[in-house]
Parts: sequence; C-alpha cells; structure tokens
Amino acid sequence: MQRPIRVLVAKVGLDGHDRGAKVIATSLRDAGMEVIYTGLRQTPEMVVNTALQEDVDAIGVSILSGAHMTVFPKIIALLKEKEMNDVLLTGGGIIPEEDMQQLSEMGVGKLFAPGTTTTEIANYIKDWVAENRNF
Repeated sequence: MQRPIRVLVAKVGLDGHDRGAKVIATSLRDAGMEVIYTGLRQTPEMVVNTALQEDVDAIGVSILSGAHMTVFPKIIALLKEKEMNDVLLTGGGIIPEEDMQQLSEMGVGKLFAPGTTTTEIANYIKDWVAENRNF
C-alpha cells in the first residue's frame, strides 16, 4: 500500500496570522494527505529540520509579512545543504507576481495568491509528488 503524501505547513518569521495556514492544513488532510503543522514563528532552520525529521514530500509556507524574498531563498539553500532535492517547496500569501517569478527561478514551486481554491493547491501537490517522488 502506498503511503500518504506528507506535507509540512509552516508559518515563518514574526507573522502572527495563521488562519489561512490552518485552513490549508485541514483541506490537505481532507484530501488524504498527512499534515504536520509547525505553528507560528518558525525559523527557516526549524522548518527544514522538521521536514527532514518528518520525511515530508512537500513544505508549504504561508507568508503574509513581506519577508518572502528572504524566507524562501533561505529554505531553498537549507534544503540543498541537506540534500533534500526531492522535497517540494511551495506556499502562498501576499507575494507580488514579479517576486513569485523570481522565486520560481530560484527553485521554489508554484506560489498561491489569496483566493486560490484549496482543491487547486491539493491537486498541485499531488501532481508534483507523483512526478517527482518515487514511492
């Protein structure tokens, strides 16, 4: 039997608004995934260490603070450092389109703006894992 997709949902930095992250975590769980929610005020190091310990397939970062151009590159660097090249880094929040493009070029997966359906997010993760992870 194939194991469920494991997703880490994280809130990085000082951003204290986590309602959206909790909605995403619940919807991914409802879509059949195992979800680990880190809670508020995580550092990139804490996120990557938890992802490694929990053997996740994907990391979803919710960010509303404007620190996305610092947070995502740091997480990408830590994932590479730990040779976690087969873990999807995705996320969403208030991120300008031009920054989304720049982050994509750095290796961040698709980023989702407010208003994206939870079904679209779940399907993206499922499709990415099916194409990039060997179970």
